[in-house]
Formats: sequence, C-alpha cells, structure tokens
Amino acid sequence: MNGTSPTEIVRVYVWEVPVRVTHWLIALSIAVLAATGFYIGNPFVVVTGQAGQHFLMGWTKVVHYYAALAFTLSVVARIAWMFRGNTYARWQEFIPLNGRRWSTLVSTLKFYLFVLRRPPAVVGHNPLAGLTYTLVFGLYLTAIATGLALYSVSAGPLMHRFAFLIPLVGGLQTARWIHHVVMWLLLGFAVHHVYSAVLVSNVEASATMDSIFSGYKFVSREHPALSGVRAPQPERIR
Repeated sequence: MNGTSPTEIVRVYVWEVPVRVTHWLIALSIAVLAATGFYIGNPFVVVTGQAGQHFLMGWTKVVHYYAALAFTLSVVARIAWMFRGNTYARWQEFIPLNGRRWSTLVSTLKFYLFVLRRPPAVVGHNPLAGLTYTLVFGLYLTAIATGLALYSVSAGPLMHRFAFLIPLVGGLQTARWIHHVVMWLLLGFAVHHVYSAVLVSNVEASATMDSIFSGYKFVSREHPALSGVRAPQPERIR
C-alpha cells in the first residue's frame, strides 16, 4: 500500500547531549548538595579528639562547594542551550507564548487532575511541564545567589566578590533560611518529576523515561506535534 501508515513509528531525536548531560549533573549535584547541606546545618556525627585530626565538617564543606560549582555551571550551560539547542530545548518550550501552547497547558492540567484519560500530543516538554521548569530554574538561580552570598564571608578572595549579594537576599541569616527552603522545594519537585515522568511514559508509550538516556522518543509519524516543527527529520522504525 502506498503512503505512510498511521501506525508507522518513527524515532525522533528530542534531547541533545548538552540537555542530557546537564540534566544528570544537576540531579546528582542536588543530591550531594542536599546530603552535605543537611550535615552542615545539623552536624549529627560527633567525633572525639581535636577537630584538626578529623576535619569532618571541613571535608563536608569542600564536597558541598564542588557540588555547588558543578550545579552552577550546569544550570548556566542549560540556560545558554535554551538559545542554541534544537526546537525541544529552546526557551519557547518553557514559556507558553501562543494560544496553542496555552490550550495544551490546560489539557495537560486536566490530564494530571484525572479529567482526561490521555495527555495532549507533545513530543518535547508539554506547556505545563515547561512552565513548571521555568519556576524550577528560578529556584536554581535563587539557590545559587544565596549560596554565593553565604560563601562570600567564609571562602577565599574570589568568593568575597559576591558579598554584594548579601543585602540583596536580606542578610546572611535570611539567605541561609531561603537556601534551606529552596532545597526542600527542589527535593519535593524531584519526587513529582519522577512520578510524572513515569506516568506519562506509561500512558504515551513513547520511551519518555528512556529518552533522557538515549535522547530519542518513539512516536507515530502522524503525531500532530511533528507537524510544522523545525527539528531533525524523524527516523523510520516500522
């Protein structure tokens, strides 16, 4: 039979290498930052003898510092890629600017509220997820700003240059409180993120979970989201 079958499955390259690498670096660094941050804020391990013989808190702060550095560079790189990446990585995927994206956002919200059985057809980020990620990146930047403010009084001369952030975040004590609250918000988002990714992956059956490793999703060639999208040509599977 001539023509394209409606059931034909194509492989679409959605998540480029910079997107996948920064995704995992941010996730891993947040895990390390949360674990070390808990101990810095509440040193529950008690060691005997002189502190110089153990340096437990010191090593914890060193690990926290380098994890924060990896986190900051990853966030900056991902923001930069919003202006250089493919269609699915661009900043327009995060901020709904047209009526179609807003309509899809409402339909996605209805799906999460169990009003609709299936989510709207989207290959990359759905508008609700994109808008949520915009808020999450705001939390990232808040964590970075408050972290730099806190480090500016205890680290070397390079970090002292960020002392101007202290009054902007309300002082050191306020910065510490905001930093702590942001950590909990990010951990809460991580739980929701994994849940929603597994849910959508099972409903859509498009390899959503696998795509963050491989970069590819598998969708029908008739998928409405592929129409008019400036993206790499889908690869035929069957």
